[in-house]
Amino acid sequence: MIPVSEARDRILATLSPTPAETVPLAVAAGRVLARPVRARLTQPPAAVSAMDGYAVRATDATDGAILAVVGSAPAGHPYAGVVGPGQAVRIFTGGFIPTGADAILLQEDAAAMGEQVAVRETVAEGRWIRPAGLDFTAGETLLEQGRKLTARDIGLAAAANHPWLAVHRAPRIGILATGDEIALPGEPIPEGGIVSSNAHALAALVRAAGGEPVVLPIAPDDEAAIIALAADARGCEMLVTTGGASVGDHDLVQKALGPQGFALDFWKIAMRPGKPLIWGRLGETPLLGLPGNPVSALVCAVVFLLPALRVLQGQPGGATPTHTAILGAPLPENDRREDYMRASLSADGRVVTAFKRQDSSMLKTLARAEALVIRAPHAPALPEGAEVEIIRLDELGI
Repeated sequence: MIPVSEARDRILATLSPTPAETVPLAVAAGRVLARPVRARLTQPPAAVSAMDGYAVRATDATDGAILAVVGSAPAGHPYAGVVGPGQAVRIFTGGFIPTGADAILLQEDAAAMGEQVAVRETVAEGRWIRPAGLDFTAGETLLEQGRKLTARDIGLAAAANHPWLAVHRAPRIGILATGDEIALPGEPIPEGGIVSSNAHALAALVRAAGGEPVVLPIAPDDEAAIIALAADARGCEMLVTTGGASVGDHDLVQKALGPQGFALDFWKIAMRPGKPLIWGRLGETPLLGLPGNPVSALVCAVVFLLPALRVLQGQPGGATPTHTAILGAPLPENDRREDYMRASLSADGRVVTAFKRQDSSMLKTLARAEALVIRAPHAPALPEGAEVEIIRLDELGI
């Protein structure tokens, strides 16, 4: 068995980002930039008013002064003239500052009197004026390559006059569940069988992480069927199988795919849940073989598939981000495998309590879990209040 960190490093070292594609700004949220976004213009393009009021010369706008209103400058309609001594121009938020003006008299500090305005508060030079380029200037890099785009980023790109963005193509992930005993939800369940959850859960995880799941039909415990269905994953960035990764007579993934060009990198990791895990290549397609046990499959996906999806989308790989928390209940010593324990979190996220039952078949506890407590191999027993490392599942969007 190899350590979790070594397994993750060996997986990520073989992956490359998907090619770039250009997509409309409206559908770019959640995608990863393949090229940086640079401003196509300066924002604001000229000095503008930050408030409604009057554009004035600060030397004229002293308390008690009376100024002549010579025009107006609403946003989108600049005043073409020059503000001279003793003059003011009615202006609104976003309006260009007229030539000659160097300050804004707020409308609440002024009293309109027909074609004149009385100053009720002395104005300081530069007050309430946003200079040209306050936000950004033409050519400035606003968003770096490799950034996963948020709604805020989309707003910035739009303001910088980008109707299209170059992003990494969503990685296609083939998902192949295997086993005579499983059936899809709603289909007849074979005698002695169960409903398959892995394909649906993994597809949801892939989609939430920015990938495009390609869910293949369930493969029975038949080598020819596994070969035929695995072939349908050609063109995918990765094939993920579930089941058939252990040592039983019906664990057929390696046996079936070996003659088809499958090259094994490693098999079995020092991890709980998820000891039987396969990594290799089926021709040009990377293959990640997850355990058939549903909790093991999903926890392994958090630890290995999520970092792989980040690399495929042009982001840094590395371990899934972790936090620290304090134990709400003691934990026993750990054995030689790195352990990922389902747990609940306090409302403030500071206290984590591992569930008493950690059986890897229990999806209900995984669905209710808010975190995974990570325990190193041979970790000693820990008392309540001890600090531990956790993965916050709520932050992963899965």
